[in-house]
Amino acid sequence: MPGKSPMVPKGGDPLKDLYATILARKGADPETSHTARLFSRGTAKIAQKVGEEAVEAVIEAMRGDRDKLASESADLLYHLLVLWADAGLTPDDIYAVLATRQGISGIEEKKNRKA
Repeated sequence: MPGKSPMVPKGGDPLKDLYATILARKGADPETSHTARLFSRGTAKIAQKVGEEAVEAVIEAMRGDRDKLASESADLLYHLLVLWADAGLTPDDIYAVLATRQGISGIEEKKNRKA
């Protein structure tokens, strides 16, 4: 966002830092932690929240509101990380997939996917 300082990550990777916080909340009290509440409601609810946040990000993109798009994008990333944690995935798992796609065009990569 213009005029704002970028976040200085604690561990060098803000997604991994957030992921660590999410994991720490996994067994917490659902009455005191939103993240624990999401975990307690199960995969379907977590996935639903990812979908809702994705739609909200798309809406703000279509409106051209950069600040709201940034906010909704942060919400989307948070909920996506909760979904990864629920599924036993880590940011490194996703980074590994992305690394296999580096240097390959999107069109070529889609052709090479297994059905």
